[in-house]
Amino acid sequence: CAPVWPGAGDAKAAWDEALGVVHVEGENDKLKQIFYTALYRAQLDPRNTADADGQYRGPDRQVYRTSDYRFRTVFSGWDAFRSAMPLLSVIRPDVLNDIINTLIQIALTSSSTFPRWELMGVETGCMVGDPGVVVVTDAYRKGIRNYDAAAAYEICKKTAFSETSNRQAREEMNALGYAPGLISVTLENVFADWCIYQFAKMMGDEETASVFRERAFNYKKIFDPEAGWMRRKDADGNWMEFGGKYDGRGCVESNIYQQTWFVPHDVHGLMELMGKERFISELEQFFERADFKQLWNDDYNHSNEPVHHVPHLFCYAGMPWRTQYWVRRVQLEAYNTGPFGYCGNEDVGQMSAWYVLAAIGLHPVCPGDARYELTSPLFSEITITLPKGYATGKTFKIIAKNNSPENLYIQSAKLDGEPYTKTWITHADLMKGGTLELVMGPKPNKDWVE
Repeated sequence: CAPVWPGAGDAKAAWDEALGVVHVEGENDKLKQIFYTALYRAQLDPRNTADADGQYRGPDRQVYRTSDYRFRTVFSGWDAFRSAMPLLSVIRPDVLNDIINTLIQIALTSSSTFPRWELMGVETGCMVGDPGVVVVTDAYRKGIRNYDAAAAYEICKKTAFSETSNRQAREEMNALGYAPGLISVTLENVFADWCIYQFAKMMGDEETASVFRERAFNYKKIFDPEAGWMRRKDADGNWMEFGGKYDGRGCVESNIYQQTWFVPHDVHGLMELMGKERFISELEQFFERADFKQLWNDDYNHSNEPVHHVPHLFCYAGMPWRTQYWVRRVQLEAYNTGPFGYCGNEDVGQMSAWYVLAAIGLHPVCPGDARYELTSPLFSEITITLPKGYATGKTFKIIAKNNSPENLYIQSAKLDGEPYTKTWITHADLMKGGTLELVMGPKPNKDWVE
């Protein structure tokens, strides 16, 4: 459409550039519409709240001006660390730098720790865990470092040592290794501790790394081998009442079935606790019983964030073809055009970012390890324009030969012409640029991976 208001041409040009960072080829115009709508929505927030001259009001209500970054707001951390922030690390690392600089300033001038869910520079106290820790660790690991890394690291440690709005839960976890009666809080904080362990290693702080490495495996303290699931435990170490895997007590916007899978930093450890056969069987049932079109359900509930990494866990069990199958199902059934095109709350870009990454054929399970699991792309050709100053290559291209609704399984792969037998690729490999060539087919080829 032609611009009809002053400045609209500039806005249109800016959005053309933002959406042009990923170019997809395919015959299905409906899927393209869903894809670019998602790519647009994934870049709306966190939004720049500074004036045109760079001046903004900080969380301490003082007026600041900086040319180094833009103060950004609406950081839906609990939602966004899973897909939205990793997507920005690929297509807009400059924005991710802005976000981290903003989080640091909020911590230094207001909260002393990273906010979990920030709005206009203020911590709302919404949700659980320490997503700021996750976002900073993931960015630093990927070489995105245009901020005071030493300050960020110190804030991470303050967060974990209970100087936070999450104080009571953190103090209990520091003493017991788990939060009494709270499954989601325990698992989210244990993952944040693993991230601090990674950050400490990268900062050369071996003493702190040793402490947090031990804390990173405290999820095992709330796994009940008799029940076969995570379970609430009281402050004296006793198991609390258990209502089965659909029991939601102790869980945030989820149930035990959904929350047990949240050990992204040690999937093989969780698999060992559950037993590999049972791990695979329960994982399969998790999807078979789900209705991806529903706004909410007790099995795989794509409408909400805690399960967004779960389709990719099949890769860890040596069954990437099941990831390819279920990701394709979720994409085609949980997303559509029109006002009811999403199966749940958009959650400030997270729902859209999941779709964009999965449609490209990549998705992280564990932010902080800079690894993306491979899955079945929706399009026959995808070209990502790599960010200047953050990548050594210019583009990364993914070609899916013979791709179709029926041919959803990867038969073989090549990276820059050489056979590729991993079910994942690193952020560093993406930033080098190149071509990942996939041959698709109607049945799983179980021999193409290592």
